[in-house]
Amino acid sequence: MRRSIVAAGTLCLAVALTAGLGADVKSSHKTQVKFEGMFGRAISMFSGKSAKEGVVSTTAVAGDRMMSVTGQSGELVDLAEEKVYQIDFKDRSYKVKTFAEIRKEWEEAQAKMKEQAAAQKPAEQPDAEAQMEVDFSVNRTAERETINGYDCQKTVMTIAVRQKGRKLEESGGLVMTNDLWMAPEIAALKEEAAFQLRYMKKLLGNDAATMARDLAQAMAMYPMMKPAMERMQKESGKLSGTPIRTVMRVETVASPEQAQSQGDQPKPSIGGVAGKLGGLFGRKKKDDDAPAEAPAPAGAKNHSTLLTSTSELVSVSTAVTAEDVAIPAGFKQK
Repeated sequence: MRRSIVAAGTLCLAVALTAGLGADVKSSHKTQVKFEGMFGRAISMFSGKSAKEGVVSTTAVAGDRMMSVTGQSGELVDLAEEKVYQIDFKDRSYKVKTFAEIRKEWEEAQAKMKEQAAAQKPAEQPDAEAQMEVDFSVNRTAERETINGYDCQKTVMTIAVRQKGRKLEESGGLVMTNDLWMAPEIAALKEEAAFQLRYMKKLLGNDAATMARDLAQAMAMYPMMKPAMERMQKESGKLSGTPIRTVMRVETVASPEQAQSQGDQPKPSIGGVAGKLGGLFGRKKKDDDAPAEAPAPAGAKNHSTLLTSTSELVSVSTAVTAEDVAIPAGFKQK
């Protein structure tokens, strides 16, 4: 299913995958994503409680099976059977698809994604990615906090994408800030990552790097996101320990020209490195008094928060029962 594939790919982008430990594990995570501006207000109107309080999901891995449950929905992946079961706990029913069926859906979606990316990428900037540079910094702070029983130390990872040869405030761009509350390594969690890797290899008949590249094409319409995510993937693998809480903030930065045009025109004319992200999600800005070469202070008018994502590890256990990775008794196939 699309959700399982995207989840697997996201995991590849966020952690360094390792060999399985051969142990069972069950974990619980709470995730909340908040979009800002008009788009965020529209989402919150329809998302209800989940948008305000976040979503709690549990994952259990045992042998060749992995069960993921969020609310009234579940997904069971069986590597031995090469099947994925979509479970509706409220309706007490489930649907099943084979790996072959999912693989076909993924290939069709990938082809469509490429067509859309080709149509939306500006013709006058075919080498937009090559014209960008990524600035990166890691600051291991002295801040500590006990989160869900784990002693954590805060590390701040900042990634900025800007036009090559120009400062961020001159060209505009994107800033991704990650507050990582790191605890000593939780070895059991590696089993989840290892299962995802096994799943992708069996599903696609290729390695995890191929999956990551395929998913990266989905970001082609947002050229700044791709190098930022790639750098985050590379650097996250160098951090020691396990992130218990991760707060990711994504900001778009408008160039002085973009700030001017977005403030003066009903429909902003997009140009420069901010690309489509600035046009689709940036708020109308105008900052005529600040010189282009001067670094903008925190909270500057040409900075717009796109989204904030908070992910927290709630619990981890190595006690997994057969029922944790099985379709409940009495459920019927649709």
